[in-house]
Amino acid sequence: MMIFLNLVYKKGKVAGETASAYIRILSPFAPHLSEELWSLMGNEKSIACEPWPSVNEEFLKEDLFEYPVSFNGKLRFKLELPVNMDKEEIIKAVLSDERAKKWLETGTVSNIIVVPNRIINIVIKS
Repeated sequence: MMIFLNLVYKKGKVAGETASAYIRILSPFAPHLSEELWSLMGNEKSIACEPWPSVNEEFLKEDLFEYPVSFNGKLRFKLELPVNMDKEEIIKAVLSDERAKKWLETGTVSNIIVVPNRIINIVIKS
């Protein structure tokens, strides 16, 4: 909820429908404040009588994932890749990245561990 508020502050404005949905979501956490905001928006019924906002599953899907790339267990950089990439493509993308070349020169690669949508770890033997 704070992430949403920070985005609203950056934009400087918010649509009435979006504000209404936010206030309904806020109501279980801050009922008195939500009730006051609800009445300031011109609503006469209590916010407790309003239905919960509906969810659009399309807005929750993510296309990219920011992989933390580690060498010998130490985070060296992050790489944003599509979610639907398979392991071989992920390995090719990491090994061809300019930031990885610095660490690859320190030894030979003994193992590459890829956990899709979680982490990439490259084990280097000196």
